[in-house]
Amino acid sequence: MSLNQRVALKKIQDFLDEDLQNGDLTASVIPHKIVAGSYLAKADGIFAGEDIPELVFAGLNTYNHSRYKTEIISHFHDGEPVQEGDILASLSGDAQDILAAERLSLNLMQRMSGIATQTNLAIKALNDSTINILDTRKTAPGLRLFDKYAVTCGGGLNHRMGLYDAVMLKDNHWKMIGGLGKAVAELRKNIGPTKIIEVEVENKVELLQAIAAQVGIIMFDNQTPEVVAEWRKLVPREIKVEISGGITNETIHDYAGSGADFISLGYLTNSVQNLDISFNLDEN
Repeated sequence: MSLNQRVALKKIQDFLDEDLQNGDLTASVIPHKIVAGSYLAKADGIFAGEDIPELVFAGLNTYNHSRYKTEIISHFHDGEPVQEGDILASLSGDAQDILAAERLSLNLMQRMSGIATQTNLAIKALNDSTINILDTRKTAPGLRLFDKYAVTCGGGLNHRMGLYDAVMLKDNHWKMIGGLGKAVAELRKNIGPTKIIEVEVENKVELLQAIAAQVGIIMFDNQTPEVVAEWRKLVPREIKVEISGGITNETIHDYAGSGADFISLGYLTNSVQNLDISFNLDEN
């Protein structure tokens, strides 16, 4: 996944509108002059957000039509490991512009780098290259594009972006339709034969129904590693297996060798610990 520049810029303009509205009251007393500064890693981790400063200052220019262009030099690429003390990017531009936009750029870079770091830690803790780590829809409203891109920077894969691009049948769906098998059949009529249907199961009866319905992916919800390994033996190899629910960095290695194809982790994006990054102006 690459960061969609057009969509990202539109969202960043909305974020700037939230923060600035009629302008930065504090920075209004700062003279227009060229200054320089840098983004500094204050902890070890995986970097994500290489394009964020460029997008933020491009968005800012729609507000103030600055007389000076902000020049930005990136020193690290997305997905690269960084260490405390590393300079991530350098910039120079109008003092008012930089002071108005530094916090938004930091907020996004810190969050994205935190997600990338946590994803990378999960992959290392699992230590099973046959299982891919997935994200979920448990993202902060408005930030899904950035959150999911950050997961890929950490080495993970994206599950569906929203309700519009993939099918996930849960018990609340099929209970309203009249059973798992009937729900799958009705869905196939509605979405056509080319879309993969994923079904979440919580017990062996539901598992066998999902197998009989010949779905594309079966999610084992809240199951122990032993149950996952047992159920995997029942599932034809052409059906992918995803596991989810209650898995942490401390327990994820227990699922290594279980035969699953994917592990989806909500905490990657709904319990984010930002990577500590600061912005400092160079001393004159």
